[in-house]
Amino acid sequence: MNLAQARGRAAKLRDLINDYRYHYHVLNESIISDEVADSLKHELAQLEERYPELITPDSPTQRVAGAVLPGFSEVRHSRRMLSLNDVFSAEEVEDWTKRIKKTEPTLRNEYFADIKMDGLACALIYNDGLLVRGVTRGDGYVGEDITLNVRTMDSIPLSLRSGTGFPGFLKDRTEVRGEIVMYKADFDRLNEERHKLGQPLFANPRNTAAGTIRQLDPSLVASRPLHFRAYDLLRDNPTEVLTNSFAYQALADLGFSTNRAATLLSSVNQIMDFVKLWEHKRKDLEFNTDGIVVKLNDRQLFEKLGVAGKAPRAAIAFKYAAEQATTIVKDIFVSIGRTGTATPVAVLEPVVIAGSTVQMATLHNEAEIKRKDIRIGDSVIVHKAGDIIPEVVEPLVKLRTGKERVFKMPSLCPICGTKLVKLKAKDAAWRCPNPNCPSRTWKQIQHYASKEALDIEGLGEKNIIALLDKGLIRDTADIYSLKTEQVIGLERFANVSASNLIAAISAKMHPSLSRFLYGLGIRHIGAQTAIDLANHFKTFEAIMEAKVGDLTNVEGVGEVVAEAVVEYFTEPVNRRLLDKFKHLGVWPEPIRHAQAGKLIGMNFVITGTLESMSRETAADKIRALGGRFQTSIAKDTDYLVIGNNPGASKVEEARKLGTNTIDERALSQLLD
Repeated sequence: MNLAQARGRAAKLRDLINDYRYHYHVLNESIISDEVADSLKHELAQLEERYPELITPDSPTQRVAGAVLPGFSEVRHSRRMLSLNDVFSAEEVEDWTKRIKKTEPTLRNEYFADIKMDGLACALIYNDGLLVRGVTRGDGYVGEDITLNVRTMDSIPLSLRSGTGFPGFLKDRTEVRGEIVMYKADFDRLNEERHKLGQPLFANPRNTAAGTIRQLDPSLVASRPLHFRAYDLLRDNPTEVLTNSFAYQALADLGFSTNRAATLLSSVNQIMDFVKLWEHKRKDLEFNTDGIVVKLNDRQLFEKLGVAGKAPRAAIAFKYAAEQATTIVKDIFVSIGRTGTATPVAVLEPVVIAGSTVQMATLHNEAEIKRKDIRIGDSVIVHKAGDIIPEVVEPLVKLRTGKERVFKMPSLCPICGTKLVKLKAKDAAWRCPNPNCPSRTWKQIQHYASKEALDIEGLGEKNIIALLDKGLIRDTADIYSLKTEQVIGLERFANVSASNLIAAISAKMHPSLSRFLYGLGIRHIGAQTAIDLANHFKTFEAIMEAKVGDLTNVEGVGEVVAEAVVEYFTEPVNRRLLDKFKHLGVWPEPIRHAQAGKLIGMNFVITGTLESMSRETAADKIRALGGRFQTSIAKDTDYLVIGNNPGASKVEEARKLGTNTIDERALSQLLD
């Protein structure tokens, strides 16, 4: 990107970020997520770092936004309330420490780290130990006088505790800065009460806390559960508070709640260990957080290093992997799936989301692209949580340059050239009807060999394509006719690996009924539905001959699923494939005994990553004990298992439906 292009991009980013900040800080409403705003701000900061001449006085990177609401008087801060620069990786933390050491070569490696609270920043002023004023951050220079409101909060002492080890702070002016937060449990209870009263629910704890503290009626503030957590202590004489660790000790003694997790660290490795620790444990915190604050412990050096723009040089905020970020759609291509579905896929400028680099995202279908008006060249919001496939949420229309191109769905399959069709007029997706389409073939074989299906080790994507390219297989059943001598010598195969592959295939000659059924790749048949059908019909032959009415008698099987099953078994090409399986001696075992187990009747959903087992292993263990594994929250879901980096939408849906939430330890106890 040259300077002219960067200038145009930066101007659009500034406008969009400023619009977001006005809605967020002044109107107390969110037009985009905090994660998306952070992503846009990070991009702008990188542009300005590359081209310093693009920095303008009104750039969001140069100030803290937030106008004073009508009805509140203005108060000028004694010292500017600063924001922090965000970092997202260990490399950026390393760069930060190097920049400091370049300025201060004799710097002692002593950092103070604390959990970043998601609330409303506030300054409390005490004169001779008595609370005289409470002020919001505002624009960093001037805030709102919310004294009457903060006086209603039990967590804020109206007078500093006397008889402590810090008597000097009871004289003259003492300023305490911190965050006003609403605890997650209190937020849930508040929304439950509003639901019972038929009132609209609040969006999140942060917005609720901010909106509450900025009410003109103190009695309303008093009725809502808000908490103040202190993180800074200021005196007119800076030598009275020489370190941040000392400030926290004094704050606790003077009567303020601080985060007990705050700690001293001495290296980048220790900083990253602290970051990783709370990335896993943050779900257990009382309040929401999106990262860790790290600053120099030495406050005199902190002041000496000064401020760059709106942020101090001696502090950073490490942000955890977001579930959303912004990037650019470089192109759109069509992928043909194992059932022939033609899915548009966005090729993206690489971006890190939920801890991994995302370069592609599903666009679902042609109608969805038109509904969202996603174009090639658009800046877009991309969402990814845990193991889910990334998807494009929406385009940022205000960032368009006029060079974006409208995507047109091809009429022919991009792989085999067959005309794409819709099986039914109401279908949203186009399909390639050619059962021998190379893309359909290798993806179907890959599905059959996957862990949830036959679990054939060594039969991954690259090996399947190699076997197909050499003409050794043409369909799924052909894998059972492979010989070791045929495989030896192919790329990626030596004597041992070839023998291991043939042995792994031979071991799956008589798979379980549910795994074989799922492995066939019938439309709409997931692993759990395959188990339900197997338990109901007991034999594969019974499923093959079942009518729509027979199939809909199975719990959880609707008409669409039933029609897909009947359609599969009436297709001549599928019948020929099944005949080939039988001729090669491959056939699923019937179910001879009714399933038993202590989890019968219980439905489970997992969100996030488990530490002790994969999601597939957990699902297998749940099913082995008679439970059902679901991919999404429903009214009949009994437990939502929350792992690391859980999906926010599933957690919120569980809260709305009253679904029990448990952690991995509780799941392990149920499976024991």
